[in-house]
Amino acid sequence: MARDFKRTDRVGDQIQRDLATLIQREIKDPRIGMVTINHVKVAKDLGYADVYITVLPLGEQDESDATKQSLEVLKQAAGFLRAELAKGISLRVMPALRFHYDESIHRGRHLTSLIEKARRLEDNEG
Repeated sequence: MARDFKRTDRVGDQIQRDLATLIQREIKDPRIGMVTINHVKVAKDLGYADVYITVLPLGEQDESDATKQSLEVLKQAAGFLRAELAKGISLRVMPALRFHYDESIHRGRHLTSLIEKARRLEDNEG
């Protein structure tokens, strides 16, 4: 009988929860926007964890600039965040953190706008 959850999924979920708290409380860099961790995918050998984020820009920032700056800050803080995660999660080896922008939200918005546009065109024709 197969297990419902793989170990890497459970580790990814725990990293996601702990990392969200760490970023909120420990990262004080003013360049970072409001970061949301959408998903953490851990390699089978626990060598690395791909962290997918979205960023809500603060103030007058452009979304792409805010994302770029936030990713830069997180990549620089990856070692610190990894060490802090290791204190709270008991693993023999803590995965290295690799941060990526989650394109799925942007694609979803784009698809929704295309669907709405097609509906409007259909309504105007009919």
